[in-house]
Amino acid sequence: MRSPSATRRSFLKTSSVAMATTLAIGANIGYGANNKIRVGLLGCGAMGNCHGDSLKGQSDSIDLVYVCDPDNGRRDRARNKIGARKSVSDPRTVLDDKSVDAIFIATPDHWHAPLAILGCQAGKHVYVEKPCSHNIHEASLLRKVAKETGKVVQHGTQSRSQGLVAEGMQMLKEGIIGDVLIAKAWNIQRRGVIGKQKPSDPPAGVDYDMWVGPAEFVPFQENRFHSNWRWWHNFGTGDLGNDGMHEIDYARWGLGVEGLPSRAAGLGGHLWFNDDQQFPDTANVVFEYAEAQKEKHKPKQLIVEMRLWTTNYPHNVDGGAEFYGTKGQMFLSKRGKIQVLAERNRRIDNPKPKDMPQLSDHRSDFFDAIRNDRQPRANMDVAFDSVVIPHYANIAVRIGKSFEINPNSGVITNNDEANALIARKYREGGHWAVPTT
Repeated sequence: MRSPSATRRSFLKTSSVAMATTLAIGANIGYGANNKIRVGLLGCGAMGNCHGDSLKGQSDSIDLVYVCDPDNGRRDRARNKIGARKSVSDPRTVLDDKSVDAIFIATPDHWHAPLAILGCQAGKHVYVEKPCSHNIHEASLLRKVAKETGKVVQHGTQSRSQGLVAEGMQMLKEGIIGDVLIAKAWNIQRRGVIGKQKPSDPPAGVDYDMWVGPAEFVPFQENRFHSNWRWWHNFGTGDLGNDGMHEIDYARWGLGVEGLPSRAAGLGGHLWFNDDQQFPDTANVVFEYAEAQKEKHKPKQLIVEMRLWTTNYPHNVDGGAEFYGTKGQMFLSKRGKIQVLAERNRRIDNPKPKDMPQLSDHRSDFFDAIRNDRQPRANMDVAFDSVVIPHYANIAVRIGKSFEINPNSGVITNNDEANALIARKYREGGHWAVPTT
């Protein structure tokens, strides 16, 4: 597969006409038969099928070669539904196939970074679902490998490619509410109870050892398997890393901060659920960005709220963000709602940015980035700065204490218990997918 990098560099030194020519050349460079990008889909649950349906709809430019899942039933249903050419249970089969150009990772969270790292190292471009890592250490490793290999890595924070969200971000950048000093993200919904269960034999047709992968091995238990894995420390990141990841991402984006926060304080726990899940159903966490704002002599705050036991939503949306600026306030939601208030709560009707963002959908942005040798919207620098927030938030709630963060290293400097949770324990005796660089 020939990279258009050199061609683009030589043409970009000339006129804008030459730039357009370069992009056209990049877009026409062949991958597989009929110039199709060859894809392997890893994970055949709800999100995997969503990606599969989209890829099936792009069959003129995408060749869906593999579906991969350790659950034979899920994998076969997905293959029949979306029309993949091959069906396998071991992701190494996909990674070892040199004809595969890109992989989509829609597995449980504990597999996200290990597979993304292995994918980059195997020469594949990677679309990895949110959160892109199970913990802060894995996020750092993935960012490092993405840079070292030069592969395109797109984080599945689709709001980065949503028109209204992008318009809101542009308006904040243009100063519609002045200097944004505080952003608040919320994830509020009523989740189901997973009950209390004991270990049992895995279902027939499931390679449970493969499903656990590099995580610490625990016996199969039905309420920590399909869908419910996200409520367990060993496999998931709770709803802060699940649905909350989207709101946290665009709240940080609109706050206008890059890099890591310098302090975190949070409280939370189980106010309603009485079942086996380990992550909280309630969390309120505040982050301060001080070091990143030193040149402006004013810190900024990011507030994260989560309540999983109510259907009473702010602004009547389950997820959204509010931005508080020196000249006004903005409410924005990926659900398609926006409200802008000037000083004294004067409503600004039909707010629009001066420069309208030009967007394609998130998957198309990923493929266009591959063809034109550029960074996607949710690249690993963007992803890292956002994904650490739910990880730090989970740590703050889990230990019930505030802590200081070195914004250069990400280390928690004043609490050893919290700092130990930056990374995770892997399977005793090792595993082929434990992340390394």
